[in-house]
Amino acid sequence: MLGFKRSLPLMAGAVGMTLAMLVAPAYASGTAQLKAFAEQVKSARGDFEQKQVKQQQGQQDGTLKVTNTASGTFEFSRPGRFVWHYSKPYDQLLQADGKTLYVYDKDLNQVTERALGNSLGASPAAILFGSNDIEKSFTLKDAGVKNGIDWVELRPKAQDTQFQRVGIGFRDGNLAAMELYDAFGNVTLLTFSNMQKNPSLPADNFKFTVPKGADVIKG
Repeated sequence: MLGFKRSLPLMAGAVGMTLAMLVAPAYASGTAQLKAFAEQVKSARGDFEQKQVKQQQGQQDGTLKVTNTASGTFEFSRPGRFVWHYSKPYDQLLQADGKTLYVYDKDLNQVTERALGNSLGASPAAILFGSNDIEKSFTLKDAGVKNGIDWVELRPKAQDTQFQRVGIGFRDGNLAAMELYDAFGNVTLLTFSNMQKNPSLPADNFKFTVPKGADVIKG
C-alpha cells in the first residue's frame, strides 16, 4: 500500500498500504467482507503487484496511463508489525516491529527510521496492519461490483491525510485488490495473490537489523 524507488506514497509516506484470504458469505457486501477481514485476519502473507496510474492530460474519457509498476511479497501481524518487500524493479524494504518503521534502500545502502506512533490510524496501511477499528478513521460505503469484485469505498475522516479515498475489493470472500486515490490525480492499484490467512508469524520475523555499513537517517 506503497511506493517505488525514492518514492513511497503509501507505506513510507503515510507509513505508508490487503492481504489474506477471508471466509465470508458469497452474498456479503463489500463493507461486510471488509469488516470480517479486519476482525478475523490477524496475520497474513502473500504476493502483491502494484501499478501507479494517472489520467492523461486532454483525455476526457478517463483513460489512465501506467507510470510505474512494482511487485514483491508481504507479511503482517496485527497491530503494527509488517514486512513489505519490493523485489522488482528495485530491491526496497519497508518493515515495522510495532513501534518503529524502517525503510531500507538497498542501492543506496540507506535506512530511514521513524516512530510508527499513531500514524497507521489515518492511513490506508491501517486497513492492512492496524487494529480492527477501521470505522474510527474511515467512513465506509459500498461501491458496487466491478469485474466480479465487490468494492467498498473508504474516505478518511481526518483532513490532513495523503489519500482522498481508498477502494478495497473482494472476490468470492477473498481480499483481491486496493485502489488508492491521492489529491493530485494519481492512483495506486494493488492486486494480491498466493495469500495465506492467519499463519503463525513469530515476532522475530519483524525485527529489523541494520545492514552492515548502511547509513541510518532518523525520520
